[in-house]
Amino acid sequence: MSSNRHQILVFRELPEDQLARLQAAHDVTVANPRVAAQRDAFFAALPQAQALIGSSYPITDALLDEAPQLRVISSISVGVDNYPLASLRERGIALCHTPGVLTETTADTIFALLMATSRRIPELAMYVRSGQWQRNIGEELFGWDVHGKTLGILGMGRIGMALARRAALGFGMRVLYNNRSVVPESELGTLAGQVHYVARDALMREADFVVSVVPSTPETKHLLGADAFAMMKPSAIVINGSRGAIVDEAALLHALDTDQIRAAGLDVFATEPLPVESPLRTHAKVVALPHIGSATHETRHAMAEMATSNLLQVLAGEKPAGGFDLSQA
Repeated sequence: MSSNRHQILVFRELPEDQLARLQAAHDVTVANPRVAAQRDAFFAALPQAQALIGSSYPITDALLDEAPQLRVISSISVGVDNYPLASLRERGIALCHTPGVLTETTADTIFALLMATSRRIPELAMYVRSGQWQRNIGEELFGWDVHGKTLGILGMGRIGMALARRAALGFGMRVLYNNRSVVPESELGTLAGQVHYVARDALMREADFVVSVVPSTPETKHLLGADAFAMMKPSAIVINGSRGAIVDEAALLHALDTDQIRAAGLDVFATEPLPVESPLRTHAKVVALPHIGSATHETRHAMAEMATSNLLQVLAGEKPAGGFDLSQA
């Protein structure tokens, strides 16, 4: 690409300092298609747009047809579920994302969800808030220990490794993992000798906590389904911090209602926001969060900063730090 100013379409609000970086070098239109008053402006800007930056809005083939000059999309996210990867590759459109910057924050969220589910923290906090705490609680309100238990991690990428460190080094947990491949000991660092690769079925049978941090692919859809729940201990707790499609929600509800598993902690869902009529919203054995994995002030700003840098690098003809490899799409 040339060094001339380019037409950038921002389809989700950026922090002011990052928007200013773009405006200093290029011509920028800010239009969020989720906001009714901005939707027309978004589609009006598409034909001239050479670059898109934003997140959480599906970019379809039909939308790409309306953006013939598009050369790059910079997503303020790690996941790329909202993008037609094969189409981007065929059209020669670069895709960038923000790996790394949200690893520790997302691991914090997932581990907090694990703790909250096992110790029944939201339920007991509401018990106090509603005025029901009149005497020492009885066994019917006890939770279950986390320390010393067995954690099973599905997916051993950056977030899986961060979870394993918290569990093994902080809580003395036995950590099992299943991944597309065994992580070499040389890459485990302080986790060397602390985590163990096992087959998926063995992980399901042995883990006290089964945590999903796998990407959403056709192969991982409903990875946690009826067969998986049937293999788990009745005392097992399921945590999903990856993508909603990983869990078969109907099978999960059946497993909870029939005491196949103890509880579930969910930060992601098949449909988001979670529909009001979903039984998961009010289920006594479910702790549900509104997809807050990376939702801290510090991390969201760092993601926006990386996404902005990615876009500027591509438009300058440079290799972006967060370029996504579309060669396998």
